[in-house]
Amino acid sequence: MKNSAPASLAISSNAFREGEMIPIEYSCDGEHVNPPLNIAQIPEGTQTLAIIMDDPDAPKGTYDHWIVWNIPVFSSIPANTNPGISGVNSAGKTGYHGPCPPSGTHRYFFHVFALDSRLDILAGETRQVLEKAMENHIIGQGTLMGKYGK
Repeated sequence: MKNSAPASLAISSNAFREGEMIPIEYSCDGEHVNPPLNIAQIPEGTQTLAIIMDDPDAPKGTYDHWIVWNIPVFSSIPANTNPGISGVNSAGKTGYHGPCPPSGTHRYFFHVFALDSRLDILAGETRQVLEKAMENHIIGQGTLMGKYGK
């Protein structure tokens, strides 16, 4: 078990700044592709990265848009990529599902985790399975929040 708190990753994007609107091309109204992400301050000992993108403002509770793990240690993830193994999102599909609020403006959080090992879970697993597998392996984490509205 880790004795110290995870290091803070610095997460940013060339497409939008923290708290700003996510451009339409990364939404269901556009090209439905993931935005580029930059990851800085990755701690020594990181073996893989994982991303959980969610919308806590969804009408029926938190909606998972992107679940991906065993991402090689990159300082940037380009737009329109599948950088690792994909889990199932709340739409029941694997891969990235862009922002698509039914109405109003929602917040979308890109949670990035630095892990000290590869995860031995199969493609198509749920967020809950990923979170369980990450227990005791998170050595860094950071979040970027963007908004999108109709």
